[in-house]
Amino acid sequence: MIGIGTIYALAGIVFAAFALASLRDRANPRRWGNGAFWGLVAASLLLGDRLGDFGNGLLVLALVAIAGTRSLGHGSPRTTGNAEREASAARLGSRLFLPAVIVPVTAFCGTLLFNYAGLERLGLVDPRWITLALLVLGVMIALGVTMLWQRPPLTAPVEEGRRLMDSIGWAALLPQMLAALGVVFTAAGVGTAVGAITQSILPSGNVFLAVVVFALGMALFTVVMGNAFAAFPVMASAVGVPILIRLHGGDPAVVGAVGMLAGFCGTLLTPMAANFNMVPAALLELKDEHAVIRRQVGTALPLLACNIAILYIAGFLL
Repeated sequence: MIGIGTIYALAGIVFAAFALASLRDRANPRRWGNGAFWGLVAASLLLGDRLGDFGNGLLVLALVAIAGTRSLGHGSPRTTGNAEREASAARLGSRLFLPAVIVPVTAFCGTLLFNYAGLERLGLVDPRWITLALLVLGVMIALGVTMLWQRPPLTAPVEEGRRLMDSIGWAALLPQMLAALGVVFTAAGVGTAVGAITQSILPSGNVFLAVVVFALGMALFTVVMGNAFAAFPVMASAVGVPILIRLHGGDPAVVGAVGMLAGFCGTLLTPMAANFNMVPAALLELKDEHAVIRRQVGTALPLLACNIAILYIAGFLL
């Protein structure tokens, strides 16, 4: 049965290919750092369940050491030049997006077939990971179609993938690490501690101030964690559930939904949300790596104020 282990193995093979390609790139003065970094990522995906907690911890520390010492650099993959890409884009037009469309279409149609056409009874895929498995299948189909259609060199997928990873760098792993940070915070009882401090400071019966603390806490914890989904369990257990819902009788749907929106305001303000703020700057080769964040401040702060007002009015007055 195809499960998360199979998906991790495929991802590990891809990162292992990136590592080998980086090591062979003699034009990159930091090729050993690149090769070691992507090799360790491959090891975590291929062998993570066998290394144990201590082994995985050492692996993560090694990744942090490589990134922290700035041992990652941009390689020189064998790829097309700007003129070739512009000519190809002009020739293909909108057909250029066909491989990208294949991935979501495969996932959508596969999910319908799995749920309503009886494919689930075949036992080929673990139902818990069906969406992820179909996304991987979509990527493989899109890759096959592109290779047959454009007939690039066989090494092109690895070289282009390595070029993208070299552009993003260590930030490519930030979402996974931040998700783990949210689990650590919850297990360590950070929400309980924050809740105790909040209840000792907040004036009794002041609903609006509690709403402000909850919304600001969601935004600030998202700035720290880079992920509103990781911040939500902390602030929900600290303020959302015990104070806003149980103590003041707030609408749980409004508290949850608008609280997440307040967290998303923090996403606009932090480099920890690498997928949204750092990766675009790297891909566009902006001189200021925080240019995206600076542009978003003017949107994030007024939006946070609006969320506070909506949460108070819709959750407690209507």
